[in-house]
Amino acid sequence: MPKRTKQTVQLVPIWRFMVMALGLLSLAILLVWRTLNLQILDADRGREFLQGQGNARTIRSESIPAHRGMIVDRHGEPLAVSTPVASIWADPKELIQAMGRVPELARLLELDSASLNKKISSLSSRRFVYLRRHMSPAAAERVLSASIPGVYMQREYRRYYPAGEVVSHLVGFTNIDDEGQEGLELAYNDWLRGTPGSKRVLKDLYGNFVRDLDEGKPAQPGNDLQLTIDLRLQYLAYKELKAALQRSRAKAGTLVMLDSDSGEVLAMVNQPGFNPNNRIEMKLAAMRNRAMTDMFEPGSTVKPFTVVAALESGKFSADSVIDTNPGHIRIGSKTLVDPVNYGTLSLEQMLKKSSQVGISKLSLALNEQWVWDVFQRIGLGRSTGTGFPGESNGILPNHPKWLPIERANFAFGYGLSVTTLQLAQAYGVLASGGVLRPVSLIQQGRKGGEQRVMNEEIARSVTQMLESVIRPGGTGTRAHIDAYRVAGKTGTVHKIVDGGYADDRYLSLFVGMAPASRPRVVTVVTIDEPGSGRYYGGEAAAPVFSRVTGEAMRLLNIAPDAVDEVIADKAAKKKPGSA
Repeated sequence: MPKRTKQTVQLVPIWRFMVMALGLLSLAILLVWRTLNLQILDADRGREFLQGQGNARTIRSESIPAHRGMIVDRHGEPLAVSTPVASIWADPKELIQAMGRVPELARLLELDSASLNKKISSLSSRRFVYLRRHMSPAAAERVLSASIPGVYMQREYRRYYPAGEVVSHLVGFTNIDDEGQEGLELAYNDWLRGTPGSKRVLKDLYGNFVRDLDEGKPAQPGNDLQLTIDLRLQYLAYKELKAALQRSRAKAGTLVMLDSDSGEVLAMVNQPGFNPNNRIEMKLAAMRNRAMTDMFEPGSTVKPFTVVAALESGKFSADSVIDTNPGHIRIGSKTLVDPVNYGTLSLEQMLKKSSQVGISKLSLALNEQWVWDVFQRIGLGRSTGTGFPGESNGILPNHPKWLPIERANFAFGYGLSVTTLQLAQAYGVLASGGVLRPVSLIQQGRKGGEQRVMNEEIARSVTQMLESVIRPGGTGTRAHIDAYRVAGKTGTVHKIVDGGYADDRYLSLFVGMAPASRPRVVTVVTIDEPGSGRYYGGEAAAPVFSRVTGEAMRLLNIAPDAVDEVIADKAAKKKPGSA
């Protein structure tokens, strides 16, 4: 054995040893030279190099999140606010080295351990992946305190809606990245969205924060948005509409309340609704704002505007009468029938009884374009100007030559389509004495765009006629409000199913103004397919109007205009023998 070892040593070439020694010596000389160069010969440049290398490993630029602006009602009550949250993310390339701690991480994140393990393994080539979004800051800090390699926290904001379902269709909601997706959150996304800031921070080898290096660029929060909605009225309308749908077992419903002096929307609710704070149970069909997107034939609610056309023509006056005998009229191949033979009716009585025969005879006596012209002037067939995403313009057809049956149907609300908001704006023309005002959802003071579209005397005359609809014998008696005069109109529309009108599916409507002596509020109520057997507008929709508008009169501190009538009624009941 000693002999073999000696021979092996003798076989190692001496030149190989010399090459290795020379190489090591060269490296040592190069290292000394580099050190001298950086520290002495070119100190300034050397310090810059070393500092840059150190900074690259310890200094990071962090984004400072900016919260969205608040959405508030007309009185400053919050409808949408941003709350601070934290999201946990990971660098899979780092975390993959500590897979033994994945069960601990899953427990802290309240996630399934096997699913988290699979996620990290499948994304091992990436440098960023969210593990859980929008945790409470305290819960996220507990995750970070475990010091699991490759796990980090990102501060964000989450949208919260204090009123929940009550204003959901109007306000809309944002996605998980705080970008508007529906409603006013989408329409005013750029206005509400903030601008993130940034700052430089010092971190250690493990990515832990050490200190701020500068103040950086501060985040700029988004702008606030104030709506015209009165949250008190919104809650009231929501409660009453929801209760009405439950009583009538209806498919859907909508209520819109306008301030006729300004065109501002005071309340807008729809059913069914959704809670924007609970995204799991959100259904697509319940998310649309029916008041602005859904179109329907307005039926008898547009009869007052046919009367306007008649008064404008000069062929009729407020004292004119229409002979509806024998209670039906044949136009072409169609026969239009009243519930009973009303005989001779004044224009006011015709509206009070909602006579199809009377309004048909009236329309056939007019120029075929006059009714269409009035409908167009009051805003039907065009946008209300709110800028709301998905708002419908309605349909206002204009034929080159109108058939007699088309003229009659058009006069009592068939053959055209409107939205609930358009109908409210149209009645706002009557309430304001003939002035068309742009509808507003945003509080922005008095704005322009008003235009007179109707003679004031005619508008006041028709409004006065509509008071009879609420009085005994009218179709809308259930819209009565104690101590207030009310003007309004009922509507009961057959729905279109498979290209034809269904005999047993209805849309019930009521549109009203109060107080009628000087209307301040216009309210439209629609009940879609009431299932209780009471499908007439005066039965299904008018009571909702009465409860909501009556309470609105008190909340808005609007003085009663029918006190004398209440006193007289009470006095009459106190007389001996009175019922």
